[in-house]
Amino acid sequence: MELLTQNSKLKKTSKEFGKRVFNFGIPAFEDPETGRRTCPFAGSCAKICYARKGAYIWGNVKPAFVARYNATKQDDFVDVMCAEIKRKRVDYLRVHDSGDYYSRAYIAKWIEIARRNPNVKFYSYTKSIPLFKEIDLPENYDIIYSEGSTVDHLIDTNVDRHSRIFDSAESLRQNDYADASKYDLYATKWFSNTNKVGLVIH
Repeated sequence: MELLTQNSKLKKTSKEFGKRVFNFGIPAFEDPETGRRTCPFAGSCAKICYARKGAYIWGNVKPAFVARYNATKQDDFVDVMCAEIKRKRVDYLRVHDSGDYYSRAYIAKWIEIARRNPNVKFYSYTKSIPLFKEIDLPENYDIIYSEGSTVDHLIDTNVDRHSRIFDSAESLRQNDYADASKYDLYATKWFSNTNKVGLVIH
Protein backbone atom coordinates (compact mmCIF):
# COMPACT_ATOMS: atom_id res chain seq x y z
CA MET A 1 0.00 0.00 0.00
CA GLU A 2 1.24 3.45 -0.98
CA LEU A 3 0.48 5.86 1.84
CA LEU A 4 1.50 8.91 -0.16
CA THR A 5 0.57 9.47 -3.78
CA GLN A 6 0.27 12.26 -6.35
CA ASN A 7 -2.91 13.10 -8.20
CA SER A 8 -2.72 14.87 -11.55
CA LYS A 9 -2.94 18.34 -10.01
CA LEU A 10 -0.10 17.66 -7.60
CA LYS A 11 2.07 16.22 -10.37
CA LYS A 12 1.50 19.43 -12.32
CA THR A 13 2.22 21.51 -9.20
CA SER A 14 5.41 19.58 -8.46
CA LYS A 15 6.68 20.18 -11.98
CA GLU A 16 5.79 23.88 -11.95
CA PHE A 17 7.48 24.65 -8.61
CA GLY A 18 10.28 22.08 -8.67
CA LYS A 19 9.07 20.64 -5.37
CA ARG A 20 8.03 17.14 -4.35
CA VAL A 21 4.35 17.56 -3.48
CA PHE A 22 2.42 14.50 -2.29
CA ASN A 23 -1.01 13.84 -0.85
CA PHE A 24 -2.63 11.52 1.65
CA GLY A 25 -6.26 10.55 1.30
CA ILE A 26 -8.92 8.50 3.07
CA PRO A 27 -12.48 7.76 1.88
CA ALA A 28 -14.60 10.84 1.31
CA PHE A 29 -17.63 11.38 3.57
CA GLU A 30 -17.70 7.90 5.12
CA ASP A 31 -15.88 4.60 5.29
CA PRO A 32 -17.68 2.28 2.83
CA GLU A 33 -16.90 -0.73 5.03
CA THR A 34 -18.19 0.54 8.38
CA GLY A 35 -20.27 3.60 7.48
CA ARG A 36 -18.28 5.70 9.95
CA ARG A 37 -18.09 9.34 8.95
CA THR A 38 -14.69 10.44 7.69
CA CYS A 39 -15.97 13.97 7.07
CA PRO A 40 -17.92 14.60 10.29
CA PHE A 41 -18.86 18.20 9.47
CA ALA A 42 -19.66 17.82 5.76
CA GLY A 43 -22.63 19.88 4.69
CA SER A 44 -23.69 21.04 1.23
CA CYS A 45 -20.26 20.03 -0.05
CA ALA A 46 -21.25 16.35 0.08
CA LYS A 47 -23.47 16.80 -2.97
CA ILE A 48 -20.70 18.15 -5.21
CA CYS A 49 -17.65 16.46 -3.65
CA TYR A 50 -15.12 15.62 -6.37
CA ALA A 51 -13.69 12.84 -4.20
CA ARG A 52 -16.98 10.91 -4.30
CA LYS A 53 -16.86 10.42 -8.05
CA GLY A 54 -14.52 9.72 -10.94
CA ALA A 55 -11.23 7.93 -10.30
CA TYR A 56 -11.73 8.10 -6.53
CA ILE A 57 -14.39 5.40 -6.66
CA TRP A 58 -12.87 3.11 -9.28
CA GLY A 59 -12.73 -0.51 -8.18
CA ASN A 60 -8.94 -0.56 -8.11
CA VAL A 61 -8.65 2.78 -6.26
CA LYS A 62 -11.38 2.76 -3.62
CA PRO A 63 -9.81 -0.06 -1.51
CA ALA A 64 -6.56 1.94 -1.22
CA PHE A 65 -8.39 4.81 0.48
CA VAL A 66 -10.00 2.37 2.90
CA ALA A 67 -6.61 0.82 3.67
CA ARG A 68 -5.14 4.24 4.42
CA TYR A 69 -8.06 5.07 6.69
CA ASN A 70 -7.50 1.83 8.60
CA ALA A 71 -3.78 2.67 8.84
CA THR A 72 -4.59 5.98 10.58
CA LYS A 73 -6.18 4.02 13.42
CA GLN A 74 -3.08 1.96 14.12
CA ASP A 75 -0.73 2.78 17.00
CA ASP A 76 2.26 2.87 14.64
CA PHE A 77 0.72 5.31 12.14
CA VAL A 78 3.03 8.18 13.11
CA ASP A 79 6.17 6.07 12.75
CA VAL A 80 5.02 4.51 9.48
CA MET A 81 4.10 7.89 7.99
CA CYS A 82 7.39 9.46 9.04
CA ALA A 83 9.26 6.63 7.31
CA GLU A 84 7.18 7.12 4.17
CA ILE A 85 7.84 10.87 4.13
CA LYS A 86 11.56 10.23 4.40
CA ARG A 87 11.50 7.53 1.70
CA LYS A 88 9.69 9.75 -0.79
CA ARG A 89 11.70 12.87 0.10
CA VAL A 90 8.57 14.96 0.50
CA ASP A 91 8.76 18.78 0.39
CA TYR A 92 5.04 19.51 0.75
CA LEU A 93 2.32 17.17 1.95
CA ARG A 94 -1.35 17.80 1.40
CA VAL A 95 -3.19 15.93 4.10
CA HIS A 96 -6.52 14.77 2.63
CA ASP A 97 -7.14 15.23 -1.03
CA SER A 98 -10.06 13.06 0.06
CA GLY A 99 -11.65 12.71 3.49
CA ASP A 100 -11.08 14.91 6.51
CA TYR A 101 -9.92 15.01 10.12
CA TYR A 102 -12.40 12.80 11.95
CA SER A 103 -11.24 13.25 15.57
CA ARG A 104 -8.90 15.25 17.79
CA ALA A 105 -6.85 12.09 18.41
CA TYR A 106 -6.33 11.79 14.66
CA ILE A 107 -5.30 15.45 14.42
CA ALA A 108 -2.78 14.87 17.23
CA LYS A 109 -1.11 12.16 15.14
CA TRP A 110 -0.60 14.54 12.22
CA ILE A 111 0.73 17.27 14.50
CA GLU A 112 3.29 14.81 15.87
CA ILE A 113 4.24 13.82 12.31
CA ALA A 114 4.76 17.48 11.43
CA ARG A 115 6.88 18.10 14.52
CA ARG A 116 9.10 15.16 13.62
CA ASN A 117 9.52 16.53 10.10
CA PRO A 118 10.18 20.26 10.55
CA ASN A 119 11.59 20.66 7.03
CA VAL A 120 8.39 19.36 5.42
CA LYS A 121 5.42 21.67 4.98
CA PHE A 122 1.96 20.21 5.65
CA TYR A 123 -1.32 21.72 4.53
CA SER A 124 -5.02 20.82 4.46
CA TYR A 125 -8.41 22.04 3.50
CA THR A 126 -10.79 21.05 6.30
CA LYS A 127 -14.40 21.35 7.34
CA SER A 128 -13.64 19.96 10.81
CA ILE A 129 -13.41 23.49 12.13
CA PRO A 130 -14.55 22.82 15.74
CA LEU A 131 -11.80 20.24 16.14
CA PHE A 132 -9.14 22.84 15.36
CA LYS A 133 -10.34 25.62 17.63
CA GLU A 134 -7.80 26.31 20.38
CA ILE A 135 -5.22 23.94 18.90
CA ASP A 136 -1.67 25.21 18.46
CA LEU A 137 -0.29 24.05 15.15
CA PRO A 138 3.41 23.81 14.30
CA GLU A 139 4.71 26.55 12.01
CA ASN A 140 5.05 24.01 9.19
CA TYR A 141 1.32 23.18 9.26
CA ASP A 142 -1.23 25.23 7.33
CA ILE A 143 -4.97 24.73 7.80
CA ILE A 144 -7.53 26.22 5.41
CA TYR A 145 -11.14 26.18 6.57
CA SER A 146 -13.30 25.03 3.68
CA GLU A 147 -16.78 26.46 3.22
CA GLY A 148 -19.67 24.09 2.67
CA SER A 149 -19.69 22.55 6.14
CA THR A 150 -22.44 22.40 8.75
CA VAL A 151 -20.41 24.85 10.85
CA ASP A 152 -19.55 27.62 8.37
CA HIS A 153 -20.72 30.17 10.94
CA LEU A 154 -17.51 29.45 12.88
CA ILE A 155 -15.36 30.83 10.06
CA ASP A 156 -14.29 34.44 10.47
CA THR A 157 -13.60 35.26 6.82
CA ASN A 158 -11.79 38.45 7.80
CA VAL A 159 -9.18 36.53 9.79
CA ASP A 160 -9.31 32.77 9.22
CA ARG A 161 -7.59 31.21 6.26
CA HIS A 162 -10.49 29.78 4.30
CA SER A 163 -11.50 28.57 0.87
CA ARG A 164 -14.55 29.26 -1.26
CA ILE A 165 -15.82 27.56 -4.41
CA PHE A 166 -16.65 29.78 -7.40
CA ASP A 167 -18.51 29.11 -10.64
CA SER A 168 -15.84 30.82 -12.70
CA ALA A 169 -12.30 32.18 -12.55
CA GLU A 170 -13.67 35.65 -13.29
CA SER A 171 -15.95 35.55 -10.24
CA LEU A 172 -13.06 34.31 -8.12
CA ARG A 173 -10.85 37.22 -9.15
CA GLN A 174 -13.63 39.79 -8.69
CA ASN A 175 -13.92 38.70 -5.06
CA ASP A 176 -10.15 39.01 -4.51
CA TYR A 177 -9.49 35.34 -3.78
CA ALA A 178 -6.17 33.68 -4.57
CA ASP A 179 -6.68 31.17 -7.36
CA ALA A 180 -5.55 27.68 -6.32
CA SER A 181 -7.46 25.90 -9.06
CA LYS A 182 -4.48 25.04 -11.26
CA TYR A 183 -1.53 24.84 -8.88
CA ASP A 184 -2.20 23.51 -5.40
CA LEU A 185 0.56 25.35 -3.56
CA TYR A 186 -1.13 28.68 -4.24
CA ALA A 187 -3.57 27.64 -1.50
CA THR A 188 -0.85 27.65 1.14
CA LYS A 189 0.39 30.44 3.37
CA TRP A 190 3.87 30.00 1.91
CA PHE A 191 2.76 31.01 -1.59
CA SER A 192 -0.12 33.36 -0.86
CA ASN A 193 -0.32 36.66 1.01
CA THR A 194 -4.06 36.46 1.62
CA ASN A 195 -6.34 34.42 3.86
CA LYS A 196 -8.80 33.99 0.98
CA VAL A 197 -8.31 30.88 -1.18
CA GLY A 198 -10.50 30.35 -4.22
CA LEU A 199 -11.25 27.28 -6.32
CA VAL A 200 -13.29 27.03 -9.50
CA ILE A 201 -15.86 24.24 -9.30
CA HIS A 202 -14.99 21.09 -11.23
